[in-house]
Formats: sequence, structure tokens, C-alpha cells
Amino acid sequence: MMFKKEGMPEEGEIVLCTVTNVQSHSVFVRLDEYNRAGMIHISEVSSGRIRNMRDFVREGKVVICKVLNINQERGHIDLSLRRVTESQRRLKSDEIKQEQKSEKIIGFIASKLKMGVEELYEELNQKLADYGSLFNAFVGIASGNVDIEKLGIKKDIRDALTSEIRLRIKPAEVEVHGRLSLVSYSPNGLNVIKTAVLDALKSNEGVVMYEGGRRYSVTVKAPDYKGANDKIKRLSEAIIRGINDQGGEGSFAIVDG
Repeated sequence: MMFKKEGMPEEGEIVLCTVTNVQSHSVFVRLDEYNRAGMIHISEVSSGRIRNMRDFVREGKVVICKVLNINQERGHIDLSLRRVTESQRRLKSDEIKQEQKSEKIIGFIASKLKMGVEELYEELNQKLADYGSLFNAFVGIASGNVDIEKLGIKKDIRDALTSEIRLRIKPAEVEVHGRLSLVSYSPNGLNVIKTAVLDALKSNEGVVMYEGGRRYSVTVKAPDYKGANDKIKRLSEAIIRGINDQGGEGSFAIVDG
């Protein structure tokens, strides 16, 4: 099974295909995500000379292609094998693995609820179509960003799905790093800085580590970069505010990597 997308792919999109027919100057494929046919001209199979097409592709082989052109009226889709970069191929392979993980979750739930796998898959495919893939939807459910109760999924399926997703899928997190420069002019300066850091951490998540001199590293985690940047900004501002209240000074900067 594969998450089915509506309509046509976009030009430049990387798609998963299965070879259906190999001819002397062209290869015909099925775009698995769209359930549509496409064609790869011999010039788009490889940049080198091709003596025998079957040295490169055979019927039944699964390949990753780039969409070159789309004729909406005729429904023709021109594809390329050779224009897919290694990074694009790797990203698409990761996406496929994610979908396979989602399908295993569906298979487990179908067995638990004594439902047909295809029946359950089609129902969820319709309800979750707006999220682009089952895995994206499942990650949203796991992180709480998707309210599954508003999707119109039956309660027994919804409960089983929520339980299994939270067990098997952990929301991705990103890290943002920064550096604080802190100075206190108090005779008890180290304790002033320590107190300011600990007070800020009471209401802000993050890790603050002493690097030496006046420098302190700051690290926060969040589901996305915007959230992480907001968190590190709040934490650093709270620390600097605590230092300023005691007559000290502080500055903060984001550190790449």
C-alpha cells in the first residue's frame, strides 16, 4: 500500500514509481502515490550511453524519479531518473520508510479491531489526506498538533490509533544553541549569576552550561525551529534580566550548529 494523493504531481516533485514496461527508447512506469502512468525517455534514464535499457531498469523495479513536464489535458507525465540527486533520493527513501512504519501501525490496529487492512487504510487515507502523508498526520497526532477528535474517525479506531501512535512514534525535536556573556560587579558575583540562571530555569526549559570566563552555553529543544528560537529567547532574556536587576550586564547570541 502507499498513501494515495489526489490530482497530479507538481513539476519538480520527487516521486516513487514502479516500472511497468521497458521499450527500446522509453520506460513506462506507474506513479505509486498518484496511481497514474508516466514515461521516462531514454535520454532521462542515464547521462551516459545506453546500449540496453534493461541494464538500467526492468519491469517491476521500483525507482525514484523527478517530474519534468505535465500535460494536464492529455494526462501525460514526463519523468527523469538521471536528474534525481543523491540527497533527493535519500530523502524520498526516508519518506518511504516512514510510510511503511505508518502502514505497520494500520495493520496492527486492523488486526486488533478485526477489520480488513485495506478497509481501514482507505478510511484513514480519506480522513488524513490534507496532511500529505499518513506519517505526517501521525506525527501531528503524537505531538498534539493534530486534534484527532475533529477528523471524523470512529471512536474505536481513534482510540486504538492514538494509543499505538503515541507508543511507536516520537515527535521529532530540533535543538537551538546560543551563548550568553554574563558579568556581575557584586563581590558575590558568581552567586548572583547562579541565582539568575536558576530563577530563569524555574519558568523556562533549557540547559545552561558554564564554558569559561564570562561565557555560558544555552541549549533548548522544541518540535520546530520557531518554537525553539522563541524558547531560547525567553530563557536568555530572563537570565539577563535577573543579572541587570543586580547591577550586572549580559548579552546573548545564537550559535550556528
